[in-house]
Amino acid sequence: MALPLDKDLMQDQDLNTSMPPRAPMDALEQTFGTAPLPAFADRPATGPAWRAATFWPALIGTALLVAGLYGWLANGGMSGMEWALLSMIGATFVWVSLSVSTVGVAIAGLLARANADVRPVGEIIGIDVALLVPIYNEVPQNVFGNAVAMLDDLATRHRPHRYSLFILSDTRDDAIAAREWQAFEDLRRTAPDGFAVYYRRRTTNTDKKIGNIADWVRGWGAAYEGMVVLDADSLMSGRAIDRLSSELSSDPRAGLIQTFPMLIGAQTVFARLQQFSNVAYGWLLAEGLATWARSEGNYYGHNAIIRTQAFATSAMLPHLRGRSGNDQLILSHDFVEAGLLRRAGWGVRFLPRVTGSFEETPATLIDYVIRDRRWCRGNLQHLRLLGTKGLHPVSRFHLFHGAVAYLLSPAWFFLLVIWALLGKDAETNVVRYFNEANPLFPDWPPAMSHIDSAVFLIIMYAMLLTPKIAGAGIIAATPRAARVFGGAGPFLRNFLVELALSIAYAPIMMIQQTKAVLRALTSSSEAWAPQSRTARQHSWATLIKFHWIEMVLGVVLLSGLLAGLISLWLLPIMASLVLAVPLSALSGMQVSQRAGSTFRLDSPYTLREPAIVQRALQERARLELALNAADVATK
Repeated sequence: MALPLDKDLMQDQDLNTSMPPRAPMDALEQTFGTAPLPAFADRPATGPAWRAATFWPALIGTALLVAGLYGWLANGGMSGMEWALLSMIGATFVWVSLSVSTVGVAIAGLLARANADVRPVGEIIGIDVALLVPIYNEVPQNVFGNAVAMLDDLATRHRPHRYSLFILSDTRDDAIAAREWQAFEDLRRTAPDGFAVYYRRRTTNTDKKIGNIADWVRGWGAAYEGMVVLDADSLMSGRAIDRLSSELSSDPRAGLIQTFPMLIGAQTVFARLQQFSNVAYGWLLAEGLATWARSEGNYYGHNAIIRTQAFATSAMLPHLRGRSGNDQLILSHDFVEAGLLRRAGWGVRFLPRVTGSFEETPATLIDYVIRDRRWCRGNLQHLRLLGTKGLHPVSRFHLFHGAVAYLLSPAWFFLLVIWALLGKDAETNVVRYFNEANPLFPDWPPAMSHIDSAVFLIIMYAMLLTPKIAGAGIIAATPRAARVFGGAGPFLRNFLVELALSIAYAPIMMIQQTKAVLRALTSSSEAWAPQSRTARQHSWATLIKFHWIEMVLGVVLLSGLLAGLISLWLLPIMASLVLAVPLSALSGMQVSQRAGSTFRLDSPYTLREPAIVQRALQERARLELALNAADVATK
């Protein structure tokens, strides 16, 4: 049913508000038990051949591995522990294989010159587009500096579309809110001609970002055909925004069009690690996903354009019923909204080749983990929504995959424990020892030799690293691509450093994500705070408190290694866990420009910052000075 427009969150008692006249739009809160009538009688083509090329190799490869391991384990009969081990290996390997086949599809599509970004042919009709920036206790000069840069860049284009910018604040801190208002007044004075800018601070932040966007749709959505949803750290070039608007205008079936944001602003070791990986390899996985997903793509929550009417009628989210009977907010709302749009017949497209779409990343390992905990809790909620009526099978896969991304860490941890208990030979096999002490248990499992351990480890690492190796190989073999990384030699050296650091941080992330899964299953809420994106060094006390579990597990593995009980092939994992605290400290270190190029993890966006990024940094600096001066004047 249509939600009433006189809800508390629709009242005009907002704080520091400058908004246009209302343009109300009926918004239909969706139900998960009933599928709506589709917006179109027929579904768009979905590219079944590409999907078969993605999923069948992963399934066949996993089946062959499981069959081979079954033949090895079943020599003395299968016990419950053996079945559990075999199931866990299959469950982890299939997702690793799927990443590899996605890369294969991306390469095949590129070689076949398949165009995942086909633009509809015809004259572009201009539409009204709202640029929405929901914020919560963010750094005002950064948000508004980005906004100035985007509007200025749009003003340089001969655009058929009409744009309005809305800063939608949920800020609870009055001091930050005061600076937001000052920054808005500056933006209103300096905005290019032809661009309307608005600001609204809600009295209460009902339903957080979901409620903020939904509130705007109900109150002002009817005046705009499309809305570009941005995060507080989002930055998009005028060309990218125009491209999205033209795609939405030209494709009447499109409900949502998602870009692939590239990471910028990385100044620390960990942020550079994420940025290098994103630029060097992420594009390949994104290209593969776009190739097989087609009109059943996904939504990342920002840097995307959405058809306002489609969102209002098809993707307004209800609450979930919690375990204790209370209402729960859907946290990872973006995946669900994409699935609901597709359920109603709207296309959800992914255009990874749209350049000029940027975002920032957490500066340290700890900041990344804190953000990851919220994502984990939200993605695990998706398991409860897999039975939603009318969802497209690919939309269900996206929801399931989002949850599995976190459940894989406990699975890997289980395998690590079993591997450690197996020991390095029959004499050090802990499981075998206890079985022999109790004749009621079967003699399990056959001793894994050093060669078997090495082969198994090499296979798993090879599969895990294949996307990185494939991306690096394409760049190194393409002179034009290598040049933007500073040349093939510097790129390959940076690649090796990134690879080593990724391997070092992976066991720590495994433990932290396992903890996040347990927190999500045993507690009812997670702290909601703005993401920390600024470089900072955490104290040693904070680091030890945060990583003590990793250290304890590492010391246990080290003790087993020194006692000759554990295979040497566990040495990389053990070293990472023992060194968790110094590795975490390293993650927050500023990357010095005086360091050698090999240790700077340079990428195209550190060697040559895009013009829109330079403009945003200039505006941030200018606004910071202006806001600080205003603060001094008011004291």
